Amino acid sequence: MRNTARWAITLGLTATAVCAPLSGAALAAPGDAPSALYAPSALVLTVGKGVSAATVTPERAVTLTCAPGPSGTHPAADSACADLAAVQGDLDALTRSEGVMCPMIHDPVLLTVDGVWQGERVSYERVFSNECEMNAHGSSVFAY
Repeated sequence: MRNTARWAITLGLTATAVCAPLSGAALAAPGDAPSALYAPSALVLTVGKGVSAATVTPERAVTLTCAPGPSGTHPAADSACADLAAVQGDLDALTRSEGVMCPMIHDPVLLTVDGVWQGERVSYERVFSNECEMNAHGSSVFAY
């Protein structure tokens, strides 16, 4: 019985020591200090068959975080973040890769990108004639 009480007190003190600094930060006023060193850059990219976001069911989705460093479920997060940084996050400025040959098959896919880029809200939607065309655009950003 004494051992159980000792373990309960030890666990309680450990939890307090670990969680107390966290609760103090959560209670701080929003204007006291900057919340992060970097403006957030985190995006969710989805792709599905069709032409309208209202009717398309996403078939694949990836996350891409670029600040403070590349991460997420995107298979090429490093190069995708570099490509986005080169165009200051302007998804329309991403161009088609040279030399990529795609079949002339009409099988439309809808790409959506939602999130934030350097603290600014991003909501992007584009229809490509097929998946090959989508992968050929945007360098590594749209290839997932």
